[in-house]
Amino acid sequence: MASIVQSLSVPSAYKDQQYQGTSVQLAQDLAHSTTLYVGNLSFYTTEEQIYELFSKCGEIKRIIMGLDRNQKTPCGFCFVEYYHHSDALDCMKYINSSKLDERIVRSDLDHGFREGRQFGRGRSGGQVRDEYRLEFDPGRGGWGHVRAKQEAERDRDQKANYEAITTIPEGASNEYKDRKEEPITTKRGRDDDDDDDENQRGKANPRFREGDEEDEESFIQV
Repeated sequence: MASIVQSLSVPSAYKDQQYQGTSVQLAQDLAHSTTLYVGNLSFYTTEEQIYELFSKCGEIKRIIMGLDRNQKTPCGFCFVEYYHHSDALDCMKYINSSKLDERIVRSDLDHGFREGRQFGRGRSGGQVRDEYRLEFDPGRGGWGHVRAKQEAERDRDQKANYEAITTIPEGASNEYKDRKEEPITTKRGRDDDDDDDENQRGKANPRFREGDEEDEESFIQV
């Protein structure tokens, strides 16, 4: 009997470009596979977190973390291998599209892990999907590789074109080189000048001198 609802345990139509077999062989491998590809992981998700979530569907044989080819650090995917094919199908039913480490992870049946597949295939060493990502994703290392390169070039251009000149440029005239900075007149400087002027007036006029009270009293007595 046909169903209008697609089964959640059916693998996607994705085919690994490095798979060396035919489509028929791929279908046979998937029909008996115990391995899942898990994607959209945070770079900071640990193997222990993955084990805790995916072990709910069956006993896990091993977990292979995806690594940056150059830095050998996690780059957002892994392979989860079970002992039984039915456990892998249950994982696709119940764990696929669930949230792990604040991210919606996706899982898909894989034809089987081979040594070397744990490394990213992007030019920068990580996953290809992170090469051209334009949005900022802190869980996936920030900007994508291309956007990060553009941001770095923009910063270099800004420093080269807009920062203040601290050295005299070559070919400048002698008038430019010999010119001295004019003293900056600040409010505090003006206040100090006003105090000096007031002191000078006090010396010139005896009525404003300090300590002249005795002179004033003697003047009154006379």
